[in-house]
Amino acid sequence: MWNVVLAVAAGLLATWLALVIALLVVRPKGALLAEAVRLLPDLIRLLRGLAADKTLPRGVRGRLGALMVYLALPIDLIPDFLPVIGYADDAIIVALTLRSVVRRAGIEAVRAHWPGTDDGFAALARLTGLGRVERGTGPA
Repeated sequence: MWNVVLAVAAGLLATWLALVIALLVVRPKGALLAEAVRLLPDLIRLLRGLAADKTLPRGVRGRLGALMVYLALPIDLIPDFLPVIGYADDAIIVALTLRSVVRRAGIEAVRAHWPGTDDGFAALARLTGLGRVERGTGPA
């Protein structure tokens, strides 16, 4: 019995460590991480608007809904009470999801739902690579 409990606990710990390492590898570098944390409230409003947009493909809306559920859960990969880094996992996951959404829905949908300032949208573009897609060098 204890062997099974220990094996499950070890497996969960290994999975958690793998996810944290993956987030550290794909995280925005330098000042982009601080920008991502600063933009998080506008990003959440953006996600809500995009998820409610019936013109977007169902898969995109589903992905956004799953992301909002993750953000609403009290359990995170990295606890939020840790300064800056606690919110970094949320910002990284949001950025990766938005990259995926832009590839399917287009930059125009994201721009139409952006609730923040133009400077905030420019920061969002840098953070998620939206600018590359907007200029036509990213995926169609």
